[in-house]
Amino acid sequence: MLLPQMTGRAQDQWLPFPANAIFETGDTWVANGQRFRLYGVQSCLRATFFTNVKGQRVDCGEAGVAMLAAMVKDLKPLCNVSARSGDLAYVVCVANVSVQGRATRLDLATALITAGYSFAAFNPDGRPVHEPYFVAQVAAQQARRGFHAFTDVPDPNVILLRALRSQAPATPAAPSTNPSFPPAPAVAPTRQ
Repeated sequence: MLLPQMTGRAQDQWLPFPANAIFETGDTWVANGQRFRLYGVQSCLRATFFTNVKGQRVDCGEAGVAMLAAMVKDLKPLCNVSARSGDLAYVVCVANVSVQGRATRLDLATALITAGYSFAAFNPDGRPVHEPYFVAQVAAQQARRGFHAFTDVPDPNVILLRALRSQAPATPAAPSTNPSFPPAPAVAPTRQ
């Protein structure tokens, strides 16, 4: 998703990605004592593995961290806090890029998901946190980009949802889950 140039008061809130960031996951980092997470993104989980083209077992979570760090280094995005939940700030990050000679802003989350190195986050009710990110994920899956090029990549939303549901009390009239549209266990705040 390409975003138009920001105007007005909101532009004052766009800050450079912190140079001292310590990446926790492929969607979360800590800087200056504050935790930040890309809004609407679910990264691969650490200690989940896939097999690369050389037949090597690779930690999917670590690969996601490396991709986020590389994109941040290359794109030098600006970030804006869109919501807060406890000690976690959900951010939207955009980078100034040139597309066919025209300056525009590229959403970092969309770039990660479209490249196939992150997933769209889902709410427990089975809906994407941000629909355009799910569209980007489907496009990456169909094109077999990034993690989707490997047949055994563990879908973090499926893993987290199973864990969430195993902790929830059973309800007699619980609706069935469509495995092709798995909800994520973590609820991200909705945008106002």
